[in-house]
Amino acid sequence: MLRLEQLKKQYPTGDRALKGVDLEVPKGQVMALIGPSGAGKSTLIRCINRLVEPSSGRIALGDVDITAIGHGALRRQRRRMGMIFQEYALVERLSVMENVLSGRLGYVGFWRSYFRKFPQSDIDEAFRLLERVGLDHMVDKRADELSGGQRQRVGIARALIQNPELLLVDEPTASLDPKTSRQIMRLICELCEERQLAAIINIHDVQLAQMFAQRIVGLQVGEVVYDGPPGGLDEDVLTRIYGAEDWTATIKREGEGDADANLPPVDGDTLVESVDGLR
Repeated sequence: MLRLEQLKKQYPTGDRALKGVDLEVPKGQVMALIGPSGAGKSTLIRCINRLVEPSSGRIALGDVDITAIGHGALRRQRRRMGMIFQEYALVERLSVMENVLSGRLGYVGFWRSYFRKFPQSDIDEAFRLLERVGLDHMVDKRADELSGGQRQRVGIARALIQNPELLLVDEPTASLDPKTSRQIMRLICELCEERQLAAIINIHDVQLAQMFAQRIVGLQVGEVVYDGPPGGLDEDVLTRIYGAEDWTATIKREGEGDADANLPPVDGDTLVESVDGLR
């Protein structure tokens, strides 16, 4: 379980991004974090793995106080937290396989990682993950040859090869078309269910959040103003989170499901590369 207690972040400019956030995210739960730009969503996610240092408060992952450990211990604890980035954060000149294996850098020594000498067990797991995310035919392709949806799938596989307990997902659909956005959100949720992972997904698309997340947390200027089920996002709640607007078209109607839930998660490009040399 992830637990945040009175988490605060104040920047040197005086801006207070988080104003005492209390949250618990149990094992296996997918939580969507919504709110306007500047509400503190990305700051909250990055405070959890201390890419941004909190000003005060406590972050506990299981029985480990993440805010109280030094840099060496933090590197080890970050193995338990997979991060999926909005801009993918891939190494463009490296292959799909090499980018996925980079998720194991926290487990192998410097020289083995430098020379890309990963254990066979890691390579086998990378193949399994790439097959699971639908990219087993692209292991040799360079990252800069991939579509946005394919890049995000590589990022998902890279996060999962860490064997994490928690996924921190920062705007995974911001640069994707509507169909690919659904496929990526569905894939993340399926993988969390399969592996019993907790996940926090920072997302702007309220309808996608309602469609896929089990729980919605709404932030407004660094404070939690809603924490509840997707069905609780009525016009009053959305106005509290985002401000006054006609929210009729945004609210997902009761009983409205994922219309393409049974479609296979296919990206457009299907160029098959030979992988015999890596097996």
